[in-house]
Amino acid sequence: MTQATVKIGKREITTDELFASGHRGCIGCGEMLAVRLTMKALGRDVVISNATGCIEIVSSPLPTTSWEVPWIHTLFENTAAVASGVESGLKVMMRKGRIPQKQIHSIAIAGDGATSDIGFQALSGALERGHDFVYICFDNEAYMNTGIQRSSSTPYGASTTTAPVGKKSIGQTTQKKNMPEIAVAHGIPYVATACASYPFDLMEKVKKAADVKGPAYVHVFSVCDTGWRIPTNQSVAVGRMAVQSGVFPLYEVENGKYKLNIDPTLKPVADYLKKQGRFRHLSDAEIQKIQERVTSEYAKLKEKVARSQAPSA
Repeated sequence: MTQATVKIGKREITTDELFASGHRGCIGCGEMLAVRLTMKALGRDVVISNATGCIEIVSSPLPTTSWEVPWIHTLFENTAAVASGVESGLKVMMRKGRIPQKQIHSIAIAGDGATSDIGFQALSGALERGHDFVYICFDNEAYMNTGIQRSSSTPYGASTTTAPVGKKSIGQTTQKKNMPEIAVAHGIPYVATACASYPFDLMEKVKKAADVKGPAYVHVFSVCDTGWRIPTNQSVAVGRMAVQSGVFPLYEVENGKYKLNIDPTLKPVADYLKKQGRFRHLSDAEIQKIQERVTSEYAKLKEKVARSQAPSA
C-alpha cells in the first residue's frame, strides 16, 4: 500500500496519524504534539510499551484509545524491562516461524519521573544488556499527571506542589538530573535530545534512533502549559526559547561522537524563565545563578562537540 504524504519544503511527511485525535491531553500540551510527531517518524511496525504517566492517562481511557499501533501499558518502574522482553520475544517468534521475518521496532515511552526516578534501574539494565530498542523520555519536568509533583528532572528554582515556593524556599533546590549524559555513559550507539518546537529535527532523530542496531535513547523536552503556568498557545514558543537560551540544547551522540544540531547565539535565560509562572518568584540574583550554570553547561557541551570533530592523533 502506498503511503500518502504531504510535502513541506524538501521533506515529505506521512499523513498517517498513528496517535489519533480525541485524546484527553490538556489544551496546548507540548507532549501530545511530540508524541504525534514521534509516531509519524516511527510508522506502523512498532510495539509501544508505555509507562504510567501523562501520555498513558490521556490516551487510553477505557474503552477508547488513541493508539493505532500495538500498545502495552506498563508500570512506572518496568517500562524498559517490558520493551526488552518485547524485543527478545519478537526475535524468538520470528526464529520459530510463528510470525514473518520483518523489522518491528520495540519502543519504550515514559515521562521524566518514570525515567529518571522510578524506572531508572530498568532503563540502565536494558541499556547495559544491549537490547535493540528505542527508549523515548517525554520530559515535562515533573509528575504532571498526579498533581505537578517534583521529579529529579525538575529544574532548580521551579515551584511545584511538593517543592512549593514560600518564605523559606525558592521551590526546587537541586539541579535537574542530566539523563541524556547518563545514557551516553552507558556507551550505547545513539543518544539524542529533541523538542516538538523543532518538529523535523525531532522526527529525523526518532527515525535515526529506530534504525540504529542496539539501544537508542531520545530525550524529548515536552512543554507543559498546566504545570509551567503558561498560556495554552505558548507551548511551541516556550520550547523554542528553551533551545535558543541554551537551557535545553539540541544535540545527538552517535557512537560517542557529539554533534550540536542547532547552535544559536544564546538569548538571556531570564526571557525564558519570566514566561513561566513556576519561575515568577525568582529574584534577579537567583536568575543570574541559573544563567551562569546554563552558560557553563553549554560551554562544556561545545567542548565535547569540538573534541568529537577534532582529527584523530
